[in-house]
Amino acid sequence: MRVLLMGADGFLGRHVAERLLADPAVQLTALGRGDDADVRFDLAGGAPGVLARFLDAVHPGVVINCAGSTRGNARDLTRQNTVAVATVCEAMRRSSVGARLVQIGCGSEYGPSPTGASTGEDAVPRPGGPYGVSKLAATEMVLGSGLDAVVLRVFSPVGPGTPIGAPLGRIAEALRRSMQNGDPELRLGGLVVQRDFVDVRDVARAVHAASLSAAQGVVNIGSGRAVRMRDLAAGLAHIAGYEGAVHELDEPPAGAPGSFPPYPDGCGLWQQADIRTARDRLGWRPRIALEESLADVWMEAACRV
Repeated sequence: MRVLLMGADGFLGRHVAERLLADPAVQLTALGRGDDADVRFDLAGGAPGVLARFLDAVHPGVVINCAGSTRGNARDLTRQNTVAVATVCEAMRRSSVGARLVQIGCGSEYGPSPTGASTGEDAVPRPGGPYGVSKLAATEMVLGSGLDAVVLRVFSPVGPGTPIGAPLGRIAEALRRSMQNGDPELRLGGLVVQRDFVDVRDVARAVHAASLSAAQGVVNIGSGRAVRMRDLAAGLAHIAGYEGAVHELDEPPAGAPGSFPPYPDGCGLWQQADIRTARDRLGWRPRIALEESLADVWMEAACRV
């Protein structure tokens, strides 16, 4: 099976590439903007016709799009997450290969959910910020493209390679600095939210399974269990052997003097995925415990100089 992977140098893409390379039946070609890519191409600025000609030359059976951006202003997010996907869809329509498309979406497309509820694929998306809006627009393009396509809505991925800019990455970095400085306490904000965390290696397994399946439409990928950020911070401190106290900063109303930025995904206080569709249509379920994911995040943070 010939697979074209876009965004192989990103957090999710690196793990997807590793998973695919472990399958002897897969012949992988990586396309991206970095020097490590087999072919360099900017999805947000490149022409669909150029990409279509490349598809005809490589002739993949599956195209996986892990490319995109989680940070930036609305214009940048639109270019990287929406315009780029429009380029992919148009190129695939022009191409003669008839490849299957696996698009990586995100839980932020749904927006806020009622506390205690599990969000299924039939929920009406109401993204609460520009990132979710840009990803939802990309999903709608894929679903309306007429291609053989599936969108995996990944909730909150964690594990090896978690970016420092991600909420859990920031906590790990703050913990490392506190231990390095011998601080007797660690003060953190933004710990009241609850999110559905799934290990990035399980996400890679889901992408692999989706590539081999006939599933179409939207499929949620998560753990099926919401966890409070406060508990994640405490778990990370325990794994690190931090003996100081972890204090949660009071969070005044948004916009008040000294207020802390909200959890950046625009999903309010609660989000939990209903993952029954992934089980039924992909034969997938998460395997890696959150404790293992946290241990890997801390191992990388502890080795940082």
